[in-house]
Amino acid sequence: MASHSEKRDLIGIVGPCSAGKSTLIGKLHKKGFHCRHIAQEHSFVPNMWQKVVNPIVLVYLDVSYDVSMRRKKIDMNAQEFDEQLARLNHARQYADIYLHTDPLTPEEVVEAILISLEERGFQPSR
Repeated sequence: MASHSEKRDLIGIVGPCSAGKSTLIGKLHKKGFHCRHIAQEHSFVPNMWQKVVNPIVLVYLDVSYDVSMRRKKIDMNAQEFDEQLARLNHARQYADIYLHTDPLTPEEVVEAILISLEERGFQPSR
């Protein structure tokens, strides 16, 4: 499959807090992918991810509340976490790639996403 470089190889990354978005973006950038964190979890506009970024590929990283709280000390209760998930529902529904990260190391998350991108014919833009 041809490279999407003429379309600005943009990968959008969404998900609740501590799902691994920042780590994934950093590692994908180092491999030559053009990624952007879309802070959909903080927006009340359901399709903000489309309006602001409209990525070629949308990746949704998921995490449970318990694992999220273990990964990072965030002042957030379960109800607030559930509100984040509700804000992310549209993005999750339309995600090209979905990955639940609870049982995975950061390296395993990157590997799984790289495999999914490759399966879609998506290559680094470098």
